[in-house]
Amino acid sequence: MTDIRVLVVEDEPLLAEAHSAYTERVPGFVVVGVAHTARAAMAALRAGGGGGVDLVLLDFRLPDLHGLDVCRALRAAGSSVDVLAVTSARDLAVVRTAVSLGVTHYLLKPFTFAAFRDKLERYADYRAQALADGEVAAQHEVDQMFATLRGTAGHSLPKGLDAQTLDRVRAALTDGTRAEVGLSATEVSALTGISRVTARRYLEYLVTVDRAARTPRYG
Repeated sequence: MTDIRVLVVEDEPLLAEAHSAYTERVPGFVVVGVAHTARAAMAALRAGGGGGVDLVLLDFRLPDLHGLDVCRALRAAGSSVDVLAVTSARDLAVVRTAVSLGVTHYLLKPFTFAAFRDKLERYADYRAQALADGEVAAQHEVDQMFATLRGTAGHSLPKGLDAQTLDRVRAALTDGTRAEVGLSATEVSALTGISRVTARRYLEYLVTVDRAARTPRYG
């Protein structure tokens, strides 16, 4: 598949630059534009003819229009572009409306690169399944697509593993430069406060579900 084309919509220039840099660090994603207002975002989407942008990273608190109104305008215009809300808006009414307007993910500021990357990777997995040719054979394939998007893909965790600790281990693996060099079970243990044996169990689980890769470290 070609790279997923991203439009960053954020009124704060420094944050827009940071979100763009984060996006470019995730394999398979490329930033094709940055907009600081709702008007500029809509103009960029129109200029692309609807095919130039696959995903919009949308701040809701824009100076000229609320992000939800941008979503409404997109849907009213027949646009099917996907939207990932990147916002500090914590009002449940806003969250419910975002869901009703087809927002694929809702990421609260401030956030870590690990959290940001996780959202993009889930979206990429979902998109790969959604754009496949043909049709679904059974209900479980539809369930799998939604589970991929929401981060619940695959089977239930094995006995003895819990989701909170798994999140801590994943965060340790994907935090900053550690994602480039990898971590041993001993290093994960030190970072998360769990035992080395427990850390190894979680790492082995992540390998089995293709969320981590095992490589030898010589010397």
